[in-house]
Amino acid sequence: MLFLDNVTKRYKMRDGSWHTVLDGITALIRPGDAVGILGRNGAGKSTLIRTMARVEYPSSGRVEHRMSVSWPLGFGVGLQNTMSGADNVRFISRLYGRDPDEIMDFVEDFAELGDYMRMPTKTYSSGMMGRLQFGLSLAIDFDCYLIDEATATGDSRFVERARQMLAARTRDRAIIMVSHQANTIRSYCRTAAVLNEGKLTFYEDMDEAFAAYEAL
Repeated sequence: MLFLDNVTKRYKMRDGSWHTVLDGITALIRPGDAVGILGRNGAGKSTLIRTMARVEYPSSGRVEHRMSVSWPLGFGVGLQNTMSGADNVRFISRLYGRDPDEIMDFVEDFAELGDYMRMPTKTYSSGMMGRLQFGLSLAIDFDCYLIDEATATGDSRFVERARQMLAARTRDRAIIMVSHQANTIRSYCRTAAVLNEGKLTFYEDMDEAFAAYEAL
């Protein structure tokens, strides 16, 4: 499971005041859950998913992992921009105890970056970086995938291919997807939550979640 216990995240502003992004969030995600988190731009979706991944630490409260959790797909987390795509793949493969050649074959076939795999990732466009990271994440098994709405980028053929592969890989895994697009959440998730003013409200009925989101 992935457990958030009364998680609060605050940032200090230039004027010395504090801005609360996440305000006492408690959530329990179990294997097989597919949860979409809706939020307007600036609502704190990126902060929430990085906190779930423990890339960032909460100001108070705790985040507990009792299953393996991916890095946040779509944020470039864990990649070194001075290294080539191929070197990043080899590094991450060894970090997770996987065969680098096996992972490389998968990522090269999936990401379709061609010669750019041998170039520093700082030369990549945001779309290329997303494709590399998405392919690398799918090549390694996790119990829970944290996914940003911008993960699958490119032409419609690639986006559909990515959608199908993600659906196949995560059929019995947990998914947490953040987005401000209701259609994206509906495509991947079975339940939804709305992040607004630091509070996360869960809805079993997705239509109810969408209605609450549209009313913001």
